[in-house]
Amino acid sequence: MIEKKNIALEKAVLIGVVTKAQNEEQSNEYLDELEFLTYTAGGEVSKRFTQKMDMPNPKTFIGTGKMIEVQEYIENNNIGTAIFDDELSSAQERNISKILGCKVLDRTNLILDIFAQRATTSYARTQVELAQCEYLLPRLKGMWTHLERQKGGIGMRGPGETEIETDRRIVRDKIALLKAKIKIIDKQMAVQRGNRGKMVRVALVGYTNVGKSTLMNVISKSDVFAENKLFATLDTTVRKVVIQNLPFLLTDTVGFIRKLPTQLIESFKSTLDEVREADLLLHVVDISHPNFEEHIDSVNKVLGEIDSSNKPTIMVFNKIDAYEAEPFDDDDLVTERTSLHYSLDEWKKTWMNRVGNNALFISALNKKNIDIFKKRIYDEVREIHITRFPYNNFLYPDYSEEE
Repeated sequence: MIEKKNIALEKAVLIGVVTKAQNEEQSNEYLDELEFLTYTAGGEVSKRFTQKMDMPNPKTFIGTGKMIEVQEYIENNNIGTAIFDDELSSAQERNISKILGCKVLDRTNLILDIFAQRATTSYARTQVELAQCEYLLPRLKGMWTHLERQKGGIGMRGPGETEIETDRRIVRDKIALLKAKIKIIDKQMAVQRGNRGKMVRVALVGYTNVGKSTLMNVISKSDVFAENKLFATLDTTVRKVVIQNLPFLLTDTVGFIRKLPTQLIESFKSTLDEVREADLLLHVVDISHPNFEEHIDSVNKVLGEIDSSNKPTIMVFNKIDAYEAEPFDDDDLVTERTSLHYSLDEWKKTWMNRVGNNALFISALNKKNIDIFKKRIYDEVREIHITRFPYNNFLYPDYSEEE
């Protein structure tokens, strides 16, 4: 359940579809995530709408009857924003805006807006602005008429507010300038990475909101911002960590998400250089989430896109303190027992058994099994270090629990 704070939240409705490629269970799961994204962006979901169809309507995404139902609800309940779970074409966005008479966002626009809120460094802000401009470019035609009567809020941060009178040429020029700026910063960051010497580099990767920053704080004894919201961490953080007397660099990266906007993957590829140059990846998974296996697939897909899927990887199943299997009655002859009913021990006997020594089960919040985690990381980093510097391997003996 999402905790509501005593602040004015923007009222929104969510719209999704059930298709041959996306069944009802998947659609509900995506809408759950979209609701969390909406809350993260500063909105409150008043109602969800779903429709079964072979494929989304090319003009209005959903059918005419369902659109009238949404329109009536919006008018009767003073709703300011309609958010669609898939990316809308520029034509769909224009058509829907005319019918509903309110702000219309898609999943991509919502994620970009959250990134605009979360970006704190100049580099992150530049990357987000580039992604927003690239999203904006094909949508310029006719969009300003409905933007003129909107006064900020979700989806309207960043270039959306400042580029209303621009045309495609100006936006293209802006994109070129932002790319040039990122290139300069990339060179500076490459120099910084080079100045770190030959220290072993370990990177935390994973789906958003799986506890990477909390784990970073536990291991590095630092104070990286962590919050129960999606994309709480946007800027890459690097800390020097020492376990026993063995030093290495630990990187906390931006979380991934299903249906991650292409524009963000492209503009943040330079930030993900920290992942590409890592010697070891710690793939953190929220095992308490009912769809954690899909999260793993989404992360692996992005790792493949940045040429990092073959790196040495340890699977770190976090939040074991929050894991609860759904109860199952052995006498129930109708209900099928599925993975939702597995205990942690049963999960360990599934495909997780095949990753063998490359799986750890911890709770970063409660520091459960953290000693086991630290020993495993020490052993892996030590192995990489003595391979790189065989002449000083005597400096790092086998891990001891005594510190």
